[in-house]
Amino acid sequence: MPSPRDSTSAIPDRQDRRRFLHAASVGCLGIGMANGLSPAQAAIVSSSVRAKPAKACIFLFMWGGPSQLDTFDLKPNAPSEVRGLFKPISTQVPGIQICEHFTRLAKHTDKIAIIRSLTHDDPAHLSSGHATVTGQLAPVLKSDATPPSDKDSPHIGALVSRVRPTSAGLPSFVTLPWKAFHPAAPGGEAPGQHGGWLGSRHDGLLLTGDPNAKEWKPGALSLPADMPLERMQSRYDLLRSLERQHTTLAGTAPGQLHDHQSRAYESITSPQVRKAFDLSCESDKVRDDYGRNIHGQSVLMARRLVEHGVPLVTVNWHNDGKNFWDTHGDNFNRLKNDLIPPADMALSALLEDLQQRGMLEETLVVWVGEFGRRPQITPANAGREHWPFCYSGLMAGGGIRGGMVYGESDANGAYPKSNPVSPQDFGTTIVHALGIPVDATLEDREGRPHKATSGKVIDSLFG
Repeated sequence: MPSPRDSTSAIPDRQDRRRFLHAASVGCLGIGMANGLSPAQAAIVSSSVRAKPAKACIFLFMWGGPSQLDTFDLKPNAPSEVRGLFKPISTQVPGIQICEHFTRLAKHTDKIAIIRSLTHDDPAHLSSGHATVTGQLAPVLKSDATPPSDKDSPHIGALVSRVRPTSAGLPSFVTLPWKAFHPAAPGGEAPGQHGGWLGSRHDGLLLTGDPNAKEWKPGALSLPADMPLERMQSRYDLLRSLERQHTTLAGTAPGQLHDHQSRAYESITSPQVRKAFDLSCESDKVRDDYGRNIHGQSVLMARRLVEHGVPLVTVNWHNDGKNFWDTHGDNFNRLKNDLIPPADMALSALLEDLQQRGMLEETLVVWVGEFGRRPQITPANAGREHWPFCYSGLMAGGGIRGGMVYGESDANGAYPKSNPVSPQDFGTTIVHALGIPVDATLEDREGRPHKATSGKVIDSLFG
């Protein structure tokens, strides 16, 4: 099958390329092919996407930067100041070894592809975080001082929201349990976690708080205690009536605020939507399998949401008050006691759960941070510093060929030895797995065209 990039070069009318690619970006995803495409053009569009694209993606963002050397790319033969304290263990797949503390995940390596050659040169959390969740470089590179702006590229979830809108009140893009924020970064919140140049209507739904807490409820779907549903219905009807009168008098169409209000109302009043967000529907055993902690229950919520039709859910590593996976100090105790156990439990439960429900092949699972850690351990505090030049990430489901390792790092896990993968390649591969033409163009709020991706698809990952 020709690659997406090769297929679009055959479009007969190059002057219509912009119109064609825009149509392709929406038509191939079940939103309706735009009028004016010839059968030949439609055939080209069809050939540019995977035959069975993933229906959904669960993006597990390990905010802070997990150490590749202590998770999925151990170097037992490296010098002691590099190899660290953890030992590699054998897994379900002969020849694939991972950290001894990923005991559950070791049984599921037949489902995952480990990428050991992720690489870039940006050591800043915020700008490299932008590249990770958007698949595009940040407007300001190597910066921890640049907060989100409307110049950011859209989060991959916002891109999905643009080309694969849902109906009946379901959001197309959900983030939980918070937006990634780093207290040591002057810019605070990482850019790229919203609609960016696509506009705020594609920001997605943010669920905050701890889903493991007994009294937790999704605030975005909750009414105030003194606001019964009937009163809300009455107020909403009045608001719509006033808006229609204003539209008639002013001669303008309903705006973006109307879109937000409508979606919020549909979400709050829809029993189907409210059920999708109700973790109490899960058995105690399932909840225990994922882990009775904020990360485990967030991942379980992600599974519930994609099962009910939400195409992309991001679970950001939560605010643990200890700088997340950013292990500048006490790296090994933090990983062993605080970070790896809940991550191992949740990811393993998710893979097994999706497979048992017949959803794994149609759900892409991604596990990655914004960079890795420096091979040389800091003697003073047993920490590892930022290291973007080589790190690891995981993909599973959604057509990904499990039981494989892609790319190789050098003897110290410092630089890729083969098959380097940029964040742009990583993001483009996600977009491709979801059936979105990687050469599609989308217009921003002012009608200016932007390419949906800027990397290349890692074709070897697909079975």
